[in-house]
Amino acid sequence: MTTQIDRLTTSGWSACEPIVALVRSRGLPEITRDYLLAEFSPETWERAEEATNALTKHFAGARFADEVEYGVLLVPDPHFLDTRRPLPTELRGSDVFDKRLPAGVALPATRPWQLVVSVIGSYGPSLGSYNDVTASDDFVVLGQDTRQWMTRQLWGARVLQCGATPPDCEHNERWTFTLFPGEELVDGQAESGTVLKGMVRYRLGKPDRGIGSARVAPALLIDVQ
Repeated sequence: MTTQIDRLTTSGWSACEPIVALVRSRGLPEITRDYLLAEFSPETWERAEEATNALTKHFAGARFADEVEYGVLLVPDPHFLDTRRPLPTELRGSDVFDKRLPAGVALPATRPWQLVVSVIGSYGPSLGSYNDVTASDDFVVLGQDTRQWMTRQLWGARVLQCGATPPDCEHNERWTFTLFPGEELVDGQAESGTVLKGMVRYRLGKPDRGIGSARVAPALLIDVQ
């Protein structure tokens, strides 16, 4: 529990001033140790630790699994801060957003911040194309289908939580993009997110594109009131 809380209190939510200011301006509770301990029970943190270990073990055989870090991802209620959409230009410049994209899947909005265990680092595992992932029967962990929350909303929250070192960015050791199999195809194309040339990009592409730079972010919803 201590390790997870330490990571969150030094994440973009807490340590990157433009993101902290955005959180404050949207009326969200600030991410502090006291808030996290008061908002989420010890049992919730225990479930998060169990889920982190389970995801790590289940996907240990995936390509590039040694690069993947799983842990607690905080996802804001979209009524406060909608990470499925472009964010204010003063935060990070102009996001590139395909106008064909629908509103997108949202987590159950049961509290200002929802606690999820997912990929929290620069890279997710490589498990093939959108079609490969949606056709597979190997994504159930702890009784949950980890594809359900492979969504634009979670990736957008991860970009903010990572702060100054966003995932799927060309400034990392290698450039990648994250597929969103939790979202339906749009005009026969699959949604994905990446950071390229300093801009966060929400894109559509071929659903059978399974190159090594195509990654996913298995996720488990931990706490629902």
